[in-house]
Amino acid sequence: MNLVPFRVIVLHPKALLLEWEQEPSDQLLEKLLGFKRLLQNQDEVTRCTMGYKSLMIHLSEKATSLSKVKALLYKRYNTLEITEFQSGVHWKIPVCYEETHAPDLVTLAQALNKSPEEVIQLHTAATYRVCFIGFLPGFLYLSGLNPELFLARKEKPLLKVPKGAVAIGGKQTGIYPNESPGGWHLIGKTPLSFFDPKKIPPCFAQAGDWISFEPINSKAYLKIQEELISGKFKISPHG
Repeated sequence: MNLVPFRVIVLHPKALLLEWEQEPSDQLLEKLLGFKRLLQNQDEVTRCTMGYKSLMIHLSEKATSLSKVKALLYKRYNTLEITEFQSGVHWKIPVCYEETHAPDLVTLAQALNKSPEEVIQLHTAATYRVCFIGFLPGFLYLSGLNPELFLARKEKPLLKVPKGAVAIGGKQTGIYPNESPGGWHLIGKTPLSFFDPKKIPPCFAQAGDWISFEPINSKAYLKIQEELISGKFKISPHG
């Protein structure tokens, strides 16, 4: 194995960024997840967060010798055993693709020379991987979008994208966990909540999990919404 598998960048005496040169992939994701779990069990690490091909480590004490820190990190990484594709659970997310919840579906379909039905079929046929959570609390960065659905983000972002909006932007699809500005194309909406600060963890999905979208009609959307309010609806892993 390469003795220098990643770069170590000092952002602060108590914060280090580890960057891998490989392109994002399931194999790299497994390595990042495994290394993150290992680091989080170290007394000197207070927090560890992920990117597509990076980890940020927050230390309890200032790093006095970068060379020693690098040597220790490389040693720990090179002894890490990775069992590929064993982490993560599968979540099925109900999405209403009807016009009232999908204001950009028709225009996106036209831009891709497809019908709205074809877009929905392609979007729901794939299984996506949660690479990491960021941008907003509970915003899942997903890999696995069919290349036939790639479309550049809007030139003029919206100031208010509704909570639960399912969207496509560039080579990605995602779900807005709360109302926020956004420049992705809105093709559907889920009644589920992806961030609740009162729960542990606040987001039920985690990096390494799998996501698939299940089309529902507006009647089913309202029913799930009502059951969420009354506490009758509980999401659980699929399979």
